[in-house]
Amino acid sequence: MTQSPTEPRSGWSPWQLHGDGRSVRPGDVVHPEQRLSWPRTVGVGVQHVVAMFGATFTVPLITGFPPATTLFFSGLGTLLFLLITGNRLPSYLGSSFAFIAPVLAAKAGGGIGPALGGIVVVGAVLALVGVVVQLAGARWIDALMPPVVTGAIVALIGLNLAPVAWDGGGSGGVKAQPLIAVVTLAAILLATVVFRGFLARLSILLGVVVGWVLAALLGQLDPKAVTGLKEAAWVGLPQFHTPSFSVRAVVLVIPVILVLIAENAGHVKAVAAMTGRNLDRDMGRAFLGDGIATVLAGSGGGSGTTTYAENIGVMAATRVYSTAAYWVAGLAAVLLGLSPKFGALILTVPAGVLGGATTALYGLIAILGARIWIENRVDFHDPVNLMAAAVAVIVGAANYTLTAGDLSFSGIALGTAAALVVYHGMRLIARLRNTTPASRRGPEPEL
Repeated sequence: MTQSPTEPRSGWSPWQLHGDGRSVRPGDVVHPEQRLSWPRTVGVGVQHVVAMFGATFTVPLITGFPPATTLFFSGLGTLLFLLITGNRLPSYLGSSFAFIAPVLAAKAGGGIGPALGGIVVVGAVLALVGVVVQLAGARWIDALMPPVVTGAIVALIGLNLAPVAWDGGGSGGVKAQPLIAVVTLAAILLATVVFRGFLARLSILLGVVVGWVLAALLGQLDPKAVTGLKEAAWVGLPQFHTPSFSVRAVVLVIPVILVLIAENAGHVKAVAAMTGRNLDRDMGRAFLGDGIATVLAGSGGGSGTTTYAENIGVMAATRVYSTAAYWVAGLAAVLLGLSPKFGALILTVPAGVLGGATTALYGLIAILGARIWIENRVDFHDPVNLMAAAVAVIVGAANYTLTAGDLSFSGIALGTAAALVVYHGMRLIARLRNTTPASRRGPEPEL
């Protein structure tokens, strides 16, 4: 008896050939346990590499992590994720932008080690959450972080990073090379509307290439980086680093766990909607897979990972959800990470190019928070929702700082705490007082 394509297999999911393996009929989808012919599967896998590439290598460039190492661990993490989820949940694990601000803060005065330690702790906690969710179900996550809180956290991450786009954390950005930054940003915007389909999804990568070429023509590439590119070997191990652990760094980085939970849960829901399946039973495995991948990356010098929305776009465009394509993408990333020449090329990207690209990227993160509110129809007539979002976004965007002894809480950490405390605190008091603010809709405040 042939298994219905709408019924996911239990346990390990091998691949069956979809139809003749050469085409996908209108209305059909290639399910995770299916595949096209291997040449076509490789082609789709390469598209996934291209889709994740721009964002994945941008994160280590901003944070000062070795790009080739991050790429290597993102590929390795993807393969582990597929194994842990039973080869049933298609996903690529790329560098999470949520780590940028806390990693930069953790690195200040302490080098890369403490930041890596924070990443390891975040991954371990996420893995633990995955175990709990797998055993107890995912309803408690929705209760802890309703869409109004999740959207506020994501929005404040983008807004908190805005100054980094301007001055690169004091080392570059738009401020260093304004012309190159403007041209890079313009190229990104034009590529988004000039091209169609998949090529339009590569607008960030295309903009970076245009900015890099302009910088090269103007002689504004870093001479040391160019020399490093010439001297780098074609094949070799990436540059590994070991983590160190400090309470300060862990406190700075740990709020990222909330973003990773939201991103992984959103990815599972998105894939479920596209494939017509209920994948809630795999949500705990998704947290566990990303958590272990993040621990592995932090243990060797790579950026923390998360499930990538860019690759959801590729699946939506191709209607191919085969995990076989992600095995191809993961293996390709590992091989690219084993080329020092490739890593050295990434390091030649100048500050102005990064400033232009991150102007768009950080803005997209902030708007994604608003998108979460809209898609989940968050009721902002409810003053609890309104205040929780308002306070959290301003605390995070203005980089409020609270000092307690040798510890310092600021930016994303403080904004995340504000979102949770304000929302749940006000909701609890409203229930105790029976004021039910959600049911009292008054006039909108005048501006």
